Amino acid sequence: MSDDSFKDSALRYHAEPVPGKLAIRPTKPLANNRDLSRAYSPGVAFACEAIAEDPTEAARLTARGNLVAVVSNGTAVLGLGNIGPLAAKPVMEGKAVLFKKFADLDVFDIEINETDVDKLVEIIASLEPTFGGINLEDIKAPECFLVERKLRDIMKIPVFHDDQHGTAIVAAAAVYNGLRIVNKSFEDIKLVASGAGAASIACVELLLTMGVKKENVRMLDRNGVIYKGRTEGMNPWKEKFAVETEDRTIRDAIVDADLFLGLSGPGVLDAEMVKTMARDPLILAMSNPIPEIMPELAREARPDAILATGRSDYPNQVNNVLCFPFIFRGALDCGATHINDEMKRACVRAIADLATREISETVAKAYIDEDLKFGREYLIPKPFDPRLIEEVPLAVVKAAMESGVATRPIEDLDAYRNKLSAYVNSSRLFMQPNIDLAKKHPARIVYAEGENDDVLLAMQAVVDEGVAKPILIGRPQVIAEKIERIGLRLEPGRDFKVFNSEEADVHKRYWQFYHEHVGRSGVSVEAAKNAVHTNTTVLAALMVALGEADGMVCGKVGRFDSHLRDIRPIIRSTKPGARLSSICVLLMDDGPLFLADPFVNVDPTENEIIEIAKDAVKFVQQSFDIEPVVALLSHSNFGTYEDASALKMKSAAHRLRMEMPEVQIDGEMHSFSALNPELRATVFEGANIKGRANVLIMPNMDAASIALGLLRSLTNARLIGPFLNGLEKPAHILIPSVSGRGILNLTALASADIYQRNQSSSV
Repeated sequence: MSDDSFKDSALRYHAEPVPGKLAIRPTKPLANNRDLSRAYSPGVAFACEAIAEDPTEAARLTARGNLVAVVSNGTAVLGLGNIGPLAAKPVMEGKAVLFKKFADLDVFDIEINETDVDKLVEIIASLEPTFGGINLEDIKAPECFLVERKLRDIMKIPVFHDDQHGTAIVAAAAVYNGLRIVNKSFEDIKLVASGAGAASIACVELLLTMGVKKENVRMLDRNGVIYKGRTEGMNPWKEKFAVETEDRTIRDAIVDADLFLGLSGPGVLDAEMVKTMARDPLILAMSNPIPEIMPELAREARPDAILATGRSDYPNQVNNVLCFPFIFRGALDCGATHINDEMKRACVRAIADLATREISETVAKAYIDEDLKFGREYLIPKPFDPRLIEEVPLAVVKAAMESGVATRPIEDLDAYRNKLSAYVNSSRLFMQPNIDLAKKHPARIVYAEGENDDVLLAMQAVVDEGVAKPILIGRPQVIAEKIERIGLRLEPGRDFKVFNSEEADVHKRYWQFYHEHVGRSGVSVEAAKNAVHTNTTVLAALMVALGEADGMVCGKVGRFDSHLRDIRPIIRSTKPGARLSSICVLLMDDGPLFLADPFVNVDPTENEIIEIAKDAVKFVQQSFDIEPVVALLSHSNFGTYEDASALKMKSAAHRLRMEMPEVQIDGEMHSFSALNPELRATVFEGANIKGRANVLIMPNMDAASIALGLLRSLTNARLIGPFLNGLEKPAHILIPSVSGRGILNLTALASADIYQRNQSSSV
């Protein structure tokens, strides 16, 4: 992409479809006069009085506990310099978007036209009633030190200068893991820091708290090494790092150095200098966009070097986004009065430890061409690793509580971890009861596509969560090679069983059983043998039918209807006429929405609609303990049309109400009427359902499939399912676009369902 085309694209990104990158939206309904009276006068007075009586109530009754101010005066904007507060606004909006994206924290960006330190401090400090935390951004040194120090002294909420501490935490995580790899300790290393600005000083200060000795540090600015007695270009912050040394230049200082921290400018370090460093040197050349030394030059000079930069096109990018959203998430959640060294070190260790684990499915897909296994090329996690939101805030909260700065300690840390997980896995809290049940009673689940990368990635979560005893169909060598390539901790035989689909001698009983079931449908003996050898869905279904597995999952590859045709002759339906149905769950902002039947019945009859609805009601009640509110949808809205399709849904709704009087059921109706109670009341006041419908029964597969696609696309709702109802033993068919979390969810549902079936049959 040319520079001009990228520039045009970036400007359009900021300008269209609306200016900027932020908007404000309400979190409570404001649809009628009652809502208005609660949101504002007179109802708001009760919230005001509660806070006046107990200020801590602000965290419960207002958005303050989830609100961060990103504050700048635009005097040191990364790569742009002193461009002023107005021109800095796009950067601050960008920062706000990152807070929201990675940690679901709300942000007001505040650009202040003030350079006087005391006045700037006064303005920011006056904002304390509004915000739960202050993120200082792009304020030049040395003023940034003074501003942060003074604000920390007078404010009782976290104040964090990300340019200093965010960089320091992520760099320290890279150093932490680099030293692990080369078997060196913080106490023994010699550190050379090129640059004496805010970020460099913060990096060195944090490393000192982790064990680096001050006498082993050489900090340099544009005038050379900062040493005892130097007067040129000094200030109180540099003075703290003045040491007794004969070193005067970087060429002097770098000899036998174990760690180089570059936060200065391009070309500061050359290949000859790198050659004089100690064994296995760590080189963090973080100047952007051009580092102090290009990685390829450093590696050519020292093949044993471990390298990191601030760039995304090289391994080991030191990126502040690994830190700032998550340290604020933890600090605000426990009501920390400030962010202390203990919390920073906890953040360092959490980030570093995450890199030592296997990569997640999300990361694997985002960085498909990179080998992301812990080592010299992978010291720290990638920014889009969804596990950061689980690990880092939890570590920060623990450290805040242990160090005594948490005003709202969190007692149940397991529940807090689940809450954190829900920020990126919105299905987590909804699914937790089924996950917990499955963990207590894990079933033997066979996966037809055991060699599939996504299935293997999901298996790590299935094993870690303990929701099933997996059986993977596939070639053992291929599965082992993929586990090694992906970098998973899975071990065949210990964590899961492998059923070798190529071993002919074990298949006799399978093809004979299969032929008994399909031989009268025109399938010859040879065709039955071939199906068992080549069709893993058939093989998985046979394992379930023969009792060698409790349930099966397939469908990551291929068409839903093809998999269903393979399963049906083997695992029989429990319903008259061999009827089956499917149901999906969409996790919407305002709660779950169950949708039936998008995958099995193309044009169901009235009787089939009734059975589909009964299956859906049972699924909602038994699997999720939710009271179903069922709407039978149509193009007709309470009698506006009387064609066959409308009458089918109307009659089915009537019969369902007669058969299931304890369940809220109504129809036929528009989707608007189902989901909007106020609108529904204007059409028909006497509806048999109250509030928003949560179970939508579609008139045919066309409508169900279209609705499912639109809802997923327009709302970014998370899909759970599809769940297949009506088989005598559990068999579920994924859709190819399903995520690893989706595979885990369906596995947990299947295990929980198997346990519940067994309990019912034993009563």
